[in-house]
Amino acid sequence: MEKSLADALIIMGKAIGAGLAMGIGAIGPGIGEGNIGAHAMDAMARQPEMVGTITTRMLLADAVAESTGIYSLLIAFLILLTL
Repeated sequence: MEKSLADALIIMGKAIGAGLAMGIGAIGPGIGEGNIGAHAMDAMARQPEMVGTITTRMLLADAVAESTGIYSLLIAFLILLTL
């Protein structure tokens, strides 16, 4: 009986840890991408002739900001599958 309870607690701890890793790890990219988009729209409103360049740089900056969210997803999978 103790073995199954210990296994259940380990699985529960893994699930909580992975959820926290993903939840906390998604806050930063969400805020960062929102700021990037807002400032890009502001720049496009000020200089409509630079829309193509601004869009390209905005998408590149979004990819960099999203990489931290992808890293937190990787950590969540590692917690679930290895520990």
